[in-house]
Amino acid sequence: MGVALGALVTACNTDQKPQATGTATTSAASTDSLATAGTAEIVYINSDSLLSKYEYFKDARTRFQSKTEKAEKDLQSKAAAFEKEVQNYQRTGGNMTVEQRASTEQKLAQRQQQLQQQSQTTGNQLATEEAEEMKKIYDRVEAYLQKLSQEKGYKMVLTYSRGQSAILYGDNSLDITEEVLTGLNSEYDTEKTAAKSTEAAPKKK
Repeated sequence: MGVALGALVTACNTDQKPQATGTATTSAASTDSLATAGTAEIVYINSDSLLSKYEYFKDARTRFQSKTEKAEKDLQSKAAAFEKEVQNYQRTGGNMTVEQRASTEQKLAQRQQQLQQQSQTTGNQLATEEAEEMKKIYDRVEAYLQKLSQEKGYKMVLTYSRGQSAILYGDNSLDITEEVLTGLNSEYDTEKTAAKSTEAAPKKK
C-alpha cells in the first residue's frame, strides 16, 4: 500500500476564531492575542514518516499484503493447472476425433476466459479494498489533527514529502510529525488493548 498521503493533511480546525482585519495597533492587541503570540498557527507533517511509523498503517499494509499474496497464489495455482491441461491436450490431441478435439478446445477456451475474468475481478476487488483502507487512514489522521489543532491553536496543517511537496523549506520548530505519530499510535494501541480485552473476556452463557 504505497499510496502517498499527498493530500492527507490539509486545513484543519474550522472552529478557530476568525482573525480581525484592518490595521493592527498596540492598543488593539487583545489578551487572547498575547496568550497565543508564541503559538505557530501553520505547522507541517512529514508524510513519509507518517506512513512508515504509524502502527495502524503498518498493520493495514501487512493485512493487505497477506491478502494480495493469497490471491496471487490462488491465481497462480489455477493458471498452473490450466497449463497442465493445455499440455495434456497437446500430447493427446492427435489421438482424438475431430469432435473430441473441438469439444476439448472449447472447454480450454472457456477455462482461459474464466481465469482472465477471475484475475480482473480479483484485481478490482483488491484495488477497492486498498482505497477503502486508505480512506480509513485518512479519516483517522484527519480526526486526530482536528482535535490536536483545537488543543494547540493550529489554523492549518500542511503535508511535506521530499521531492513531492509545495513546501521547499520549513523550520524544524513547525514540524509536528513526531507529536502526531505519538498521539496516533497511542490511540491505536489503546484500541488494540481494548479489543484484546474484549476477546479474552469470558462470554456469558
